[in-house]
Amino acid sequence: MNTFKIVRFGSFLLTAVLFSSCCTQNGIVAHRGAWKKNNLPENSIAALRHAIDLKLPGSEFDVWRTADDSLVINHDAHYNKLLIEHTNYADLIKFKLSNGEKLPTLHEYISEGIKNNKHTLLVCEIKPSEVSKERGKETAVKAVAVIKKLKADKNTCYISFDYDILKQIRAIDAKTSLQYLEGNKTPKEVKTDNINGVDYHYSVFKKHPEWIKEAKENKVILNAWTVNEAADMDWIIEQKFNYITTNEPELLKERLQKK
Repeated sequence: MNTFKIVRFGSFLLTAVLFSSCCTQNGIVAHRGAWKKNNLPENSIAALRHAIDLKLPGSEFDVWRTADDSLVINHDAHYNKLLIEHTNYADLIKFKLSNGEKLPTLHEYISEGIKNNKHTLLVCEIKPSEVSKERGKETAVKAVAVIKKLKADKNTCYISFDYDILKQIRAIDAKTSLQYLEGNKTPKEVKTDNINGVDYHYSVFKKHPEWIKEAKENKVILNAWTVNEAADMDWIIEQKFNYITTNEPELLKERLQKK
């Protein structure tokens, strides 16, 4: 088999593994990367790299758009007390992360995320805009364009609290995997809108245990966030979710090994 064929075959296998989501069981997703144990900055490239090095099934990160249209990785709407959507990127990167990294762009983050990565799905959360609904949807379109340009679309899925953002992504990409975060729609409802999964806080599933069965019957991906306590982990593990999002991937690995 020549080198080109090997690369193509390897890419096919990675895609098959990453997107057999309804067959995945209790896959660990590092929330904002694997940062906590080693005291790395959340959403940093170092935290992403550690999640990949741990060979975790997924690593989640958050996307905002600056005033000058740069897509950056940060959880909160503000960075160093500056509102990201109202600040230019050059002004944001005057302030370093705690490990000396600069605030990463989406391009930089994804470029690192596809490097030497055969196991870890990149779970891209598009943050709802605090400026307008339309701006949030525009951010989603721009993010998808960057990820496709880097040929990382088959290694990436999208999540959001804004249902319209997910519908916007579906309008421009018929195949990508989408999961909804808010917790106010049944699995059947999201399936009707061609959204692949429900990624809700674990307390939502405890309140609506019937949604677990409904999701499985309808082949809707089940993901729970952010599951950090051993007792909650054990409950989710017993329910056989597809994915479990956590700040404690090492602890969750230990709980899974004991089952």
